[in-house]
Amino acid sequence: MQYRSVGVSGDYCRCLLKRMASFIAAVILLGTGAPVCACPLELPSGWIVIKDRRLTVEVAASPSARSCGLSHRAYLPENHGMLFVEPEPSVLAFWMKDTHIPLSIAFIDDAGRIVDIQQMEPLEKTRYHRSPSKVRFALEVNRGWFDKHGIVRGHTVEMHIPLGLDIR
Repeated sequence: MQYRSVGVSGDYCRCLLKRMASFIAAVILLGTGAPVCACPLELPSGWIVIKDRRLTVEVAASPSARSCGLSHRAYLPENHGMLFVEPEPSVLAFWMKDTHIPLSIAFIDDAGRIVDIQQMEPLEKTRYHRSPSKVRFALEVNRGWFDKHGIVRGHTVEMHIPLGLDIR
């Protein structure tokens, strides 16, 4: 069988095939009830240091970023986490409804002091993890990270987040 060119570039065909493959994969995943992808937000990144341990963090400083958090992710790299930043100190509450990764969360006050650390179970829909006092920051990491590095309540967090971060 022979084919003849009809004026469509190879790049166009490759792009069309990739889009079709993505569409088919999405239909299959939706049909199985599996999560399609993590929340599609591009978040600024930074790093923090606790007790000489450096951790790369995504910074969730907007309402949509805080709401999305680590939902629908299948994996969080070692020594990575998400730092939630609130505009004003308040009692924070987190839940794990759409989160597939077992996590630990540290609640951090304005002085950078860890006031509590809690363990969170994947896909937990009925339990809220609340800070014991008003705080502006919460740090989620892979469960056991704090224990592994001997980090407890009272330790200080040194934050290196982008200057001019729009905290809403």
